[in-house]
Amino acid sequence: MSADASDIPADSWIDRRAPAPWRPYMRLMRLDRPIGTWLLLLPCWWGLAMAPRPAGFGAGDLAFAILFAIGAIIMRGAGCTLNDILDRDFDAMVARTRGRPIPSGAVSVRGAAMFLVALLLAGLAVLLQFNWPTILVGAASLLLVGPYPLMKRITWWPQAWLGLTFNWGALVGWTAVTGSLDWPAAILYAGGIVWTLGYDTIYAHQDKEDDQLIGVKSSALALGSVSKPWVAAFYAVALALVAAAGLAAGLHPAFLAGIAVATALSATLVWGWSPDDGRDCLARFKANRDIGLIVAAALLAGRALA
Repeated sequence: MSADASDIPADSWIDRRAPAPWRPYMRLMRLDRPIGTWLLLLPCWWGLAMAPRPAGFGAGDLAFAILFAIGAIIMRGAGCTLNDILDRDFDAMVARTRGRPIPSGAVSVRGAAMFLVALLLAGLAVLLQFNWPTILVGAASLLLVGPYPLMKRITWWPQAWLGLTFNWGALVGWTAVTGSLDWPAAILYAGGIVWTLGYDTIYAHQDKEDDQLIGVKSSALALGSVSKPWVAAFYAVALALVAAAGLAAGLHPAFLAGIAVATALSATLVWGWSPDDGRDCLARFKANRDIGLIVAAALLAGRALA
């Protein structure tokens, strides 16, 4: 990668509008790159939309959706902060990441640690707005969040652990409505995990040369030249599992039309993908927000029509 390959957007809204002392911490949270927040939030909305409601949708569902959005912003920021603390030495060696707040010196490790604690407390405040089963399920996600930054040192499949972490919201969203867990939520969670294997393998192809040099692992390196058919299979399995979850949850079969649209978009995304083109990888990774929103709309419609 070239030396100008930083993943920090130039002249973003943070540079134009945020007070100067806040900017490094806002970049630490990746507030200028919202795709990660979307990918954390969407499974929450999937579980929320799919869960059965004897009385139909109401104002409480909108409140839950807003709380999940706030929580996703906070917890994605917390995850990025923890990741940057643990990966600061690796980040300093990679062109795309050496300009991040910690390796660049804009935020000290101690300052980042204190900021992380503040974010976790804010996330707890959001979580406490839900019922006790949801609080317990949500708190359990920390068992996955903590080890994630270390996975690239241990396994060729850190993307699988990211899937376990990022899609936990499917369980939380379901539990917020029903007060318990059930098989449809588990199937939806499994679909989200496989979806993450797809999109994060695309993302990992941006860093494969640097990852090889510094000795960290990824599914992009594990799959190499056969990444494209594997990623296509990941998307196909993920959306099949989402469809199975919706049917198991008793959604109106009309929701399958939306899943078909998401499947077609996924196929187009993978078909034109150039794994050796970093910009193309990033653009196609970001396109997963639209796939996730289509799935959310399909599940919402299926529940409304059921």
